[in-house]
Amino acid sequence: MFAPLGESPFAILTAIVAPAVLTNACSVLALGTSNRVARVVDRTRAVTAEMGHVGEDDKMRHHLEHQLSLLRVRARLLVGALRLAYLALGGFASSALIAVIGGALSYFGSVPGYRVAALVGLIIGIISVAGLGISCAYMVRETTMAIDNLEEEANLYSMVRNRIDRK
Repeated sequence: MFAPLGESPFAILTAIVAPAVLTNACSVLALGTSNRVARVVDRTRAVTAEMGHVGEDDKMRHHLEHQLSLLRVRARLLVGALRLAYLALGGFASSALIAVIGGALSYFGSVPGYRVAALVGLIIGIISVAGLGISCAYMVRETTMAIDNLEEEANLYSMVRNRIDRK
């Protein structure tokens, strides 16, 4: 009923296109994650500079120290996400190459070689998808922290504005 993989160019094409699409998705994720790392670095520098100007204001110093601790956690999450995105990126690229090799082995009738390539490609693909999923979960956690941090900063700004307005 179904044509063997070696006789169906669509099956081989599908085996190559899927990792290619996932490779592209990982590239976009890695780029976005790298940009977020840069933003955390910039914000860490700004908070550190602010700490030098707060003087004796214990509330403000405590707030800035809290900001730095959150930035450290965010940085760790982002670096972990970036590592996993690069792992997945390499895995999907390898998976695409293995699909091509497996297709060639199938075409030339090497059943044991084809089976090994299929198994290796499947294992690498599963690891890569898991890495991509975990990387996305790290990004969701970091984004949630960033939004919560913005809310804290807005509340602090309101508090400072109220103090200034009362004077």
